[in-house]
Amino acid sequence: MDTLLHLIATYGLLVVFVSVFLDQGGVPIPAYPPIIVTTAVAVDAGHGWWPVLVVATLAAILADWLWFLGGRRIGARLVRLMCRLSLSPDSCVRTTRGIYARWGAGSLTVAKFFPGFAAVATTLAGETGTSTRRFLLFDGIGALLWAGVAVALGAVFHRAVDRVLAQLEQLGHYAIPVLLGLVAAFIAWKWLRRRHFLQQLRMARISVDELHRLLEGDPPPLLLDVRAPEQRAASGWIPGAVFAHAPGDMDIPVRDEVIVYCDCPNEVSAAVLARELQRRGFRRVRPLAGGFDAWQASGRQVDRLPA
Repeated sequence: MDTLLHLIATYGLLVVFVSVFLDQGGVPIPAYPPIIVTTAVAVDAGHGWWPVLVVATLAAILADWLWFLGGRRIGARLVRLMCRLSLSPDSCVRTTRGIYARWGAGSLTVAKFFPGFAAVATTLAGETGTSTRRFLLFDGIGALLWAGVAVALGAVFHRAVDRVLAQLEQLGHYAIPVLLGLVAAFIAWKWLRRRHFLQQLRMARISVDELHRLLEGDPPPLLLDVRAPEQRAASGWIPGAVFAHAPGDMDIPVRDEVIVYCDCPNEVSAAVLARELQRRGFRRVRPLAGGFDAWQASGRQVDRLPA
């Protein structure tokens, strides 16, 4: 096992830094295994575990800092881009905005323990004008807690990790390719899940022009806004829209035509609700292509809260 242990002892901290930086940067690479293994090897060798904790924490903060700066400069466009790449784009924008609006910068202390939330939350911190000092305080605490859990696991279960490494060492030169293959399989699995999810939501969309014509008709279609309340308050809503997050939230009247809109990539949140309404017996339900952004960009009327 000397060869594998030597590689981990030599390059372990570098692998930890790169994997954590990429993971917190949004790349679907698992960061916990390198932290746990490197910590276990350090403990077995009689070295301290604190260098692993420091490197992992700094890598996480650096990645978060870049998202924070991006949020300040690009804001909502960056959030939408991140959610377009997310495994769960239906809840990415709406859920993350709702959590951050409720808990503010304090949510950064636990954000890393929820997949898909950390990078979006740090971007929202920049977009919403959170001060640099406040961001670094809460994000630093969150990064330290997140990395600390992995380091603690490696320190406590170092003997079990050592046995796993011994089994891998028996593979000889195939050990590294096997590990890389497992990482590739993990990434492929997440990509396939996301693709399957999006395929389930394929359906016809309605254009802004067609929706405008329908709203001027009699009777108009039922128009559902599934965005978070914070988004409605900030940017307004399409006149006549009824606010709803899910069919169970309200008693939705039966209409011949139902239009659903959101502000998320690929109209995914709207498509999720549209599918559920179809299961409940609504025959003609369509998401608005481009969502609220497309309606607003067309220059048509938007209702807002009174000043």
